[in-house]
Amino acid sequence: MLALGVAAGAAIGPAPNASLAGERIPLLLPSIAALAAAGTGAHTSATTTVQPPPVTPQATPAVTSASASGVSDATTRSTRSKPPSSTVSSPTPAPHTSKPPTTTPGKGGGQIKLPPTTSVWLITLSGGTFAQALAQPTAAPYLDSQLVPAGTLLSGWSSLAGNSFASEAGLLGGAPPQTLDSIVQAPCPEGAAGAQCAAETAGALTAADAFLKASVPTITASAAYRAHGLIVITFGTVGNATASSLPVGAATATLSTQPPAGVLLLSPFARAGARPTTAFNPTSPKQSLSELLH
Repeated sequence: MLALGVAAGAAIGPAPNASLAGERIPLLLPSIAALAAAGTGAHTSATTTVQPPPVTPQATPAVTSASASGVSDATTRSTRSKPPSSTVSSPTPAPHTSKPPTTTPGKGGGQIKLPPTTSVWLITLSGGTFAQALAQPTAAPYLDSQLVPAGTLLSGWSSLAGNSFASEAGLLGGAPPQTLDSIVQAPCPEGAAGAQCAAETAGALTAADAFLKASVPTITASAAYRAHGLIVITFGTVGNATASSLPVGAATATLSTQPPAGVLLLSPFARAGARPTTAFNPTSPKQSLSELLH
């Protein structure tokens, strides 16, 4: 290209005066042309021969595959071992169990209600036992011929058991008001005046029989007795004021577990003439009440 430019310039007009540069340029042109040709060839050769290496897809290393497989297997095992959230259920609360009504099993296996004995009278007689009274019917005719056939006689019960049964019957019989009246026979007078009613004699049973004949009809005639009444009769040791060191006019009635004085139950709910062998259970008075009264 430089040589063509010089040739064209020479053809256009006269050359200027010779100079040092003008003299040397013709000499340098062949060298410059040679260098330009050599550079072009070198560039072309370099451009032609230098190619990027072909990209050959490489297989995934075995380690990477094993690692991925391990992760996959671990993930699979974790997924299998963990139950789905939809299958997890909270424990069902135990059903609330309510208490059964206050009833007591009957003899036939059914449930019966307790008799409504909310008015109770406890009569404590002076001296003796029911066994003695029944052995001497002439000494206690009212007790022997009228009261015992009309009620339930528990010959094996003590006077203390009779007192406990009377207290529990009033509490278990029904809704308030609940009452317990304790009636005690007057003690036998001291000295000669009390010789005819001394303990362990026929006179003592006669005095007890007379006391019952005066008090029981008054109770049985009341509306409270006819609706929800119970009379519990037993024997105890009745003392006066001087014998027990109490104020004048006071009296005491001592109840005991021995000997078994016997207990008589009179009630609209009692079985007339019955003489069961049921023992009083102080830990379960409700059972005794349900078995003895209907």
